[in-house]
Amino acid sequence: MKVVFHDDFYQVYTGDPAAASGRMEAIVKNIEPHVEFVPAVPALRRHIAAAHSEMHIQHVENQGLYEIAALAAGGAIQAAQIGLTEPCFGLIRPPGHHASMSSAWGFCYFNNMVVALKVLQQQHKIESACVLDIDLHFGDGTVNILGKESWATVINVEAHSRTHYLQEVEEALNNCRADLIGISAGFDNHAADWGGLLSTEDYEKIGYRVRKAADSIGGSCFAILEGGYNHDVLGENVLAMIQGMTGR
Repeated sequence: MKVVFHDDFYQVYTGDPAAASGRMEAIVKNIEPHVEFVPAVPALRRHIAAAHSEMHIQHVENQGLYEIAALAAGGAIQAAQIGLTEPCFGLIRPPGHHASMSSAWGFCYFNNMVVALKVLQQQHKIESACVLDIDLHFGDGTVNILGKESWATVINVEAHSRTHYLQEVEEALNNCRADLIGISAGFDNHAADWGGLLSTEDYEKIGYRVRKAADSIGGSCFAILEGGYNHDVLGENVLAMIQGMTGR
């Protein structure tokens, strides 16, 4: 399976947990023997502008974070493009699902998922898309931008028990009809992370279920990294999702 990545994502660009030292290293160590890395390239400014106001883009520039945020957005575009023909994972940071058109919070700057889907939709590569957000935290930025778009469906899984969580994923995917399914893959709901809910095997199940849903409707799928902060289990969880998405 192809994984979009760049060594610049090892940078500790701020003091927040998403940018912490060792976070990306923990993931790469676990997945490296099993994947093919594809170098990420930065998103063009006009691609970022498909999701964000010029004022917001300038605000990110003023913080000195434009380059790393544009690289993450570009990696998401690549993951989505590869995902049109084969499942793909975007190992990127900063995360993005708390970034709205003109504001952002929660360790996010540009909404990587929205940028990727908007670019593909504008290039007429997709007519419809579904976002499955499995992060512990509600992806408000994605909803704020895509919530009123007729071609996009955004699903935030919010159940507070493991059984109900997996049922909610299943029901959502049963109703999903889209050319492309994108997973906002936050791993902070793991039993050993902030949410304390899911097992590593559950991420494999979710990845497999998304792949199965995409196959059943003649669509395709990809995932991009959002949250996940316990370095001891994060790599195992990402690998589990990748293995599920490959149909294993």
